[in-house]
Amino acid sequence: MNNVYLEWFAKDKQFPFFIQYGGHDEDLDLHKHFDFSELVIVLNGNATHIVHNETSFIKKGNVFVINGETLHAYKDPYDFKICNIMYRPEMLRAACSHLRTSNGFQALFVLEPFYRNIHSYQSKLSLSIPSLDYVSNLISVMIDEYNNKLQGYQTMLISRFLELVVYLSRQYDNQEKDIPGNLIHLANAISYIEDHYLEPLTLEEIAVKSDISVRHLNRSFQSYYQTTPISYLQRLRLERACTLLKHTNLTIMEISHDCGFNDSNYFTRMFTKNYDLSPKAYRLNQVSL
Repeated sequence: MNNVYLEWFAKDKQFPFFIQYGGHDEDLDLHKHFDFSELVIVLNGNATHIVHNETSFIKKGNVFVINGETLHAYKDPYDFKICNIMYRPEMLRAACSHLRTSNGFQALFVLEPFYRNIHSYQSKLSLSIPSLDYVSNLISVMIDEYNNKLQGYQTMLISRFLELVVYLSRQYDNQEKDIPGNLIHLANAISYIEDHYLEPLTLEEIAVKSDISVRHLNRSFQSYYQTTPISYLQRLRLERACTLLKHTNLTIMEISHDCGFNDSNYFTRMFTKNYDLSPKAYRLNQVSL
């Protein structure tokens, strides 16, 4: 099993985004994404998709999202061509708050990848031929923008990517899939935490915004995510701290406050507990790589 990092593909550190056509003539080993999500559109052919220990058949027109920490692989590809779009989840959180009310967006970009990571879950969007043609044309424009890198290409790519997200969310709505109510509440909680994780948050506030009780919130997180809401919140903050330690010259105290920790000593203890390195040691280790 291998970890895959976005920086292996996206060379511009200021624009963590990558798009490509992918063709797998041979099996692809189990791997997981360390710091990004991946939108996959199957453009041709078919293959067996392995997620953890479960398998499902994927074919032309299928669309799905794989989040970080989700082990997955492909085997037995046949004339298999896909488009991979790799992005940081905060790109959608920052630009698509209005989409939180879309069942299609919640299902495709929040619920399915979340649920796929913790249980056998083979559901996926299936595009009609006209819809796939539309998506294929949009992808072609995006890949040309990415490869040519003309002035302002980042803005053009973000704009096209969001257009694609909206279009796919609408297509999912048209499929009229049933989404379990408990997962909707959980998705609302996750979305709220991810939108506000750098701010002071309480369990009570998260529960109110998710329209469930604190007890139900804790129980749902434990049942589906094997963690607590506070642990999930802390993980997001620590992941953000890793990015700042690696890519900025901010002091440890500044990073602590920027990531929602009011006490820099507590931040250092939590960071060291999770990464077996102090923030200072982590930064020095990244510089030496």
